[in-house]
Amino acid sequence: MRIATYNVNSIRARVERIVGWTRAQLPDVLCLQELKAEEKDFPHDAFRELGYHAAVWGQKTYNGVALLSRAPLADVQRGLDGGTEEQSRLVVARTYDLTVACVYAPNGEAPGTEKFAYKLGWMERLADKLAPLVAAGTPLAVCGDFNVAPTDVDVYDPDGLREMIHVSTPEREALARIVDLGFTDSWRKMNPKERAYTFWDYRMLAFQKNRGYRIDHIYLTPKVAERLVSAKIDREARKGERPSDHAPLVVELKA
Repeated sequence: MRIATYNVNSIRARVERIVGWTRAQLPDVLCLQELKAEEKDFPHDAFRELGYHAAVWGQKTYNGVALLSRAPLADVQRGLDGGTEEQSRLVVARTYDLTVACVYAPNGEAPGTEKFAYKLGWMERLADKLAPLVAAGTPLAVCGDFNVAPTDVDVYDPDGLREMIHVSTPEREALARIVDLGFTDSWRKMNPKERAYTFWDYRMLAFQKNRGYRIDHIYLTPKVAERLVSAKIDREARKGERPSDHAPLVVELKA
């Protein structure tokens, strides 16, 4: 079983690339973030032709998440408060033998700003939402763009970027609170020493110079983590014309 997470940075701007990547890889479950489109503008038909069921929570211009599966989706939930929030950042559903959460955490702009405070508060609420599921022993995969590089090895210049956005202590502590509920970082479990990234800014030749951050994650509860076979970042998807500024992360689980 393969699960992938991919921040697409506008599904409409990159629909051919994203659908083409999906057709080539055919993950069983695919979590997409930063759709920048309302649900009516999501390419449902293209994914349906590939055999996917979709739960989409879109938003005009900003944010937006989609959870796709080649098996039916059940008990779909949108948002931390039942879809009443202004920002579309979370969709959860049951599929196969898992509960899957597709997450797009706030960027936060910069430490000390209102957006930064909102990010920390949102992540705390996410931890509160996940805690009872973990405590109940729910097989759970939490996938998405968390906008946090967990440790210094997950960012290209830890000293130069110290306490800046994505790597600041409060952000890392907020992410650690989620992980410490009982999750395994799938990438780091399978690649314990490797320095690799999932996001590179479009500016200053960041991708070409490998100035990146590992901010896209797939977190697994213990029984699911026991099934983990591999975790790979598809750097090839970041190349070519008009790519997203993120690369997909793909994990494989034993049946």
